[in-house]
Amino acid sequence: MEASRTAKLRAFFALYVTKCANTSDAHIEEAFASVPREPFAGPGPWQVPVSSPWRPVSFPPTYVETPDDDPAFLYQNTLIALDAKRGLNIGEPSLHARCLDAIALQPGETVLQIGAGSGYYTAILAYLVGPEGRVIGFEIDPDLAARAKANLEPWPQASIEARSGADDELPEADAIYVNAGITQPCAAWLHALRHNGRLLFPLQPENGFGGMLLVQKPAEGGSVWAARFVSRAVFVACQARQDQEKGQGLVAAFSRGDFADVKSLRLDDTPDDTCWFNGGDWWLSTQAPDRA
Repeated sequence: MEASRTAKLRAFFALYVTKCANTSDAHIEEAFASVPREPFAGPGPWQVPVSSPWRPVSFPPTYVETPDDDPAFLYQNTLIALDAKRGLNIGEPSLHARCLDAIALQPGETVLQIGAGSGYYTAILAYLVGPEGRVIGFEIDPDLAARAKANLEPWPQASIEARSGADDELPEADAIYVNAGITQPCAAWLHALRHNGRLLFPLQPENGFGGMLLVQKPAEGGSVWAARFVSRAVFVACQARQDQEKGQGLVAAFSRGDFADVKSLRLDDTPDDTCWFNGGDWWLSTQAPDRA
C-alpha cells in the first residue's frame, strides 16, 4: 500500500515539475517518475529552504523542518537540504527539468556532471542516457561523494569521482552539466566537449544570481559557439577560480534584463558592438554564429 502511494506521489510530482518547466521531452517526466528521491535526501524529517519575493535573501538560507518522514514532503517542487549549515541542497526539480530539456540528452551519450551532491540528478541523467550511456559525476566533498556512490548502485552506467570537476584532466563527453556557479566558462569543460557537444552551467557572480548558459561546440570546430540562457539561476559557488571583477560585471549585465538576447559565445575575436558581456578571453554576443 505504501509503495503504491509513493509511486502515485512520484508520478504526480514528475508531471507537475515538468509542466512547470514546460519541457518537450517526455523522457524527462519518465525520469522524475522513476527515480526515487528518498535515498538521496537521506532519512527524514528533512530541511526545506524558504524562498519567496517577500523574504530577504540570506546565506545560509532559512529552512523549515518537515513534521516527519512522510515522503509526500519530498515530492514537491522544493529544494531539500543536504547540509543546511553550508546551504547545500538537492536543487529545485523544475529548474533541473528545464535544464535537462535544454541540454537534450540522447541514449548512449556520455555526460559529465560537475557537482553531483548526493547523486539525485546523476541518477536522472543516467535514466536519460540509458544503459548504453555513461554518466560521470564529480563531487569535491568526500562525504557527499561517498553517499552518491552508494545511492547510485542501481544505475551501473553512473559513477562518481571524489574530486574537482574543474581540473584540466576530464574525459571526453557529449554533454557537461554543471551544478555549481562560476564567473566564467572553465577551460577544462570546453576542451572536454566533443564536436556538437553541449555545456550547460550557471554563469553567475560568486554566491550571486546569474543564469544557466547553454553553449554548443561547433561541429567543425571554431571560436564561435552557439549560446543562450535557459533560465535565471543561483547555485552554490564552484570550488574553482572565481573572478570578483567579472562577478561585478555580471551583476550589472544581468540587471539590464536583456540576457535573452545572447546568441553566441566567442573565444578569440575582439568584442564588438554586439557584446553583451566581456569576459576578457571570452565574450557573449547578441549575434548568432555565422551560418555558412
